[in-house]
Amino acid sequence: MKRAAAAKRIERYFYQLTDGCGNENCSNKFCASSGKAPSLKPNQAAVLALELFKEDSPLCEYHPAKIPRTQEAGDLTPESFVSSLSNVIESASSSEKKVPSASSELEVGESLTPTTSSNTPTTKTQTKTTSPSVSDKDCTNKPYNASSSTKKKYLTEKILHDILETCKETNSYSALRASLYQVFSEPECLYQSFLKSDSEPAKSELYPNLKKEEVRELEGEMEKDQDSVAVGKGEIESCSDYLAVDIASLRRAYKELSSVPASEFEDAFVRALLTLADQISIDLQMCGKCGNSCNLDMLVQVFVIVFEIPMLERCEYLETALPKLCTVASLLPLAAQSRLARVWARHSKPRLKNILEALQQLVSSKVVMGTFTSEYFVQDDEAITAATKVMKILYFANLLAGELDSPELREEDLSDCPISEDSLFYGFISAKRGCTCPADKDPLGEELNIDVLDARTPFIPFSEFYNEPLSDVVEMDKDFANYKSSKESSGSGLVFGMTSKKFSFMHYSFILTPATKTLGLYYDNRIRMYSERRISLLRTVVGTPTNPYLRLKVRRDHIIKDALVELEMIAAENPKNLKKQLVVEFEGEQGIDEGGVSKEFFQLIVEEIFNPDYGMFTLQPETRTMWFNTTSFESDAQFTLIGIVLGLAIYNNVILDVHFPMVVYRKLMGKKGTYYDLEDFNKSLYSGLKSMLDHEDDDMQDTFMQTFRICYEDAFGSVLHHDLKENGDQIYVNQINKKEFVDLYSDFLLNTSVDKQFKAFRRGFEMVTDESPLHLLFRPEEVEQLICGSKSFNMNELEEATEYDGGYTSETQIIKDFWEIVHALPLESQRKLLQFATGSDRVPVGGLSKLKLIIARNGCDSDRLPTAHTCFNVILLPEYSSKEKLNDRLIKAINYSKGFGML
Repeated sequence: MKRAAAAKRIERYFYQLTDGCGNENCSNKFCASSGKAPSLKPNQAAVLALELFKEDSPLCEYHPAKIPRTQEAGDLTPESFVSSLSNVIESASSSEKKVPSASSELEVGESLTPTTSSNTPTTKTQTKTTSPSVSDKDCTNKPYNASSSTKKKYLTEKILHDILETCKETNSYSALRASLYQVFSEPECLYQSFLKSDSEPAKSELYPNLKKEEVRELEGEMEKDQDSVAVGKGEIESCSDYLAVDIASLRRAYKELSSVPASEFEDAFVRALLTLADQISIDLQMCGKCGNSCNLDMLVQVFVIVFEIPMLERCEYLETALPKLCTVASLLPLAAQSRLARVWARHSKPRLKNILEALQQLVSSKVVMGTFTSEYFVQDDEAITAATKVMKILYFANLLAGELDSPELREEDLSDCPISEDSLFYGFISAKRGCTCPADKDPLGEELNIDVLDARTPFIPFSEFYNEPLSDVVEMDKDFANYKSSKESSGSGLVFGMTSKKFSFMHYSFILTPATKTLGLYYDNRIRMYSERRISLLRTVVGTPTNPYLRLKVRRDHIIKDALVELEMIAAENPKNLKKQLVVEFEGEQGIDEGGVSKEFFQLIVEEIFNPDYGMFTLQPETRTMWFNTTSFESDAQFTLIGIVLGLAIYNNVILDVHFPMVVYRKLMGKKGTYYDLEDFNKSLYSGLKSMLDHEDDDMQDTFMQTFRICYEDAFGSVLHHDLKENGDQIYVNQINKKEFVDLYSDFLLNTSVDKQFKAFRRGFEMVTDESPLHLLFRPEEVEQLICGSKSFNMNELEEATEYDGGYTSETQIIKDFWEIVHALPLESQRKLLQFATGSDRVPVGGLSKLKLIIARNGCDSDRLPTAHTCFNVILLPEYSSKEKLNDRLIKAINYSKGFGML
């Protein structure tokens, strides 16, 4: 039997001997109510309780109508006896008789609530209690109705204040320790504490003559009245958001408690929280065995009170109490997690950041102090994984506490879009409609009906959820294997990401940095590529050989035409071939593509495709970003092929020099553009519309003279008109309809006007990325980093990450001269150097520290220029005789290397 369960059973024996069960007809000779039990002092009752526990003697069913016995000086109290049980449970289980000494320092404060009168009328609901130590048949009512005391113990701000005052006067904090242990070790006692009505104990005690259903109905009416007053502005607080705890009073109580020296109560407080966690864990397991639903109100309320404790961030709590609480919280049913997220978002906004910092500190400390091996991974550490699971509840609370857009703004699934049978991509779309693969959707997000795409502005920045120590330690190959295992389990009918025994941080990607998540995507892509190679090999054996690579042969002078024609043929034949490893060959040039040629291919094709003269995209002059040409003469297939190019770049781990506004990445991930997206799309227009929304005077019609007909320019400079509503030129914008005008205007610019072009573009993108965990791992702003690279350009990071070969070291003179020259170059020349060495001038996700550059010695002093193997990020540098000569040769090499000089 577990320690906590054993303690509860011994406690029941103790109360049975000292107070009785309350049944006048009791015949148990070891029960005070029967009249057969000897009169025992508390110390004697403690010894006998242990004996009864070892013998597994029968226990009476409790009745509330009991009269507690008075305490004699120097005796153990029930509460102090319970707090001492942890030292004797093991010996009791092994039949070794160990009794707590009467001289032990076991003190407790006075009773916290009035004694229940013996003539108080009882109801059916009052006579039934449960204990975690009894059989499953006792678990028929609320799982936490485990109070074995004759008195309901609870705390309020006033009670705690009175206890503290008494302790200060007597210069003894034993009463405080006892009170904290009594209340914070019992879920039911904590559930009755710090309620919004301080003068009343539990509502069930106020209405002894009412049935449980009638009490709940009355409580609901009271809550509605309170909510109407508290919320105001006609807003009624929903049932899922309601919290009976007086948060303001609770925080004041904790603040006053913090003024007491921690040494006076810390040990008792930590022990109480550990006992609380054990109790909840046992009751959750029992409810699971019985098939009964748990009391969500109690679960949520207890964890709200506990996580409000400001001392949780101290090392004493981080090492013991917080990990145990996180472990129990991670076991909460999905409905309780959802409720906790909503309550946190509504009632605990000021506390969210503190809770996050405590959880991050717990994870970081466990990572730093942990010893991980090839057999024991960070995913196997229960404290880390449990804290991460609780952090996910906090993550969704953070979304709810911030500014959210309507779920209706999510883009429709392209697989449901109508498409002609003679379309080039009809086969792909039809195949996708029949796909039964499980989607990467978070169950908690579905329960709350929110998505990270709905978050316009989170309450806490997303970047604060990253844990860099964890991201540096986690082995993504192992984590990806766990992810695939859980996904396969979900395909067999299990809840995705929740039932698999193997933990994967990919289901909790908010805690990983973008650079680490990129590795998860990399492993997914590479496994698919290797799979295609194996299939090709097997087909070769049986006599039907296929090409294991996506091979493109293009001419430099006709790179757009050749690339699009070949991709069109491949996509028309079998879109799955796009998931093979890309191999590019420039016609008339020798060389094997090990990655460097592909980088140059993407660089050249992007430069030409996004040239405004090509006519598919237009340049926004103010933001210098590219946007879809609404009057483009190109077919849908052309835009689809551009989406394929973008997807291939991600699939083949290539950074592109593209400049889209953020709304493009939001739309790619499935979120429609809104008025707020105009800020980085067209700042002047955004400012004008914002001033319209902020205008509060009645002269709006005369001030703006704006109707529901708008005008805009196409790519050729022609002015076009569009009515946002029927007869829009006759409807003026006023205070009543200004919000509607702004929404319609934004929707037209960002969605309706480019609907045809963008859907084709997104369809091509998803033809490559549809089966990857891209949507699971990355938010829109992280997808921008994935495609365009990091905006940070720090050559110091590159120098620290560079390795040397062929006899060079970081102390070699020519290497010192090399970096002095590089740091002195202008930014444009530094980008050219990066292009020369790697085939791309873009910075990888995570910064230049993630780029492994190698500088190798290429002979003695000569007039040759430096060369580079872009496939392997290697610079071949002759050992020049002087710094001046090095500077001259290096500048020439990086300025005249396009098309030749790179291998």
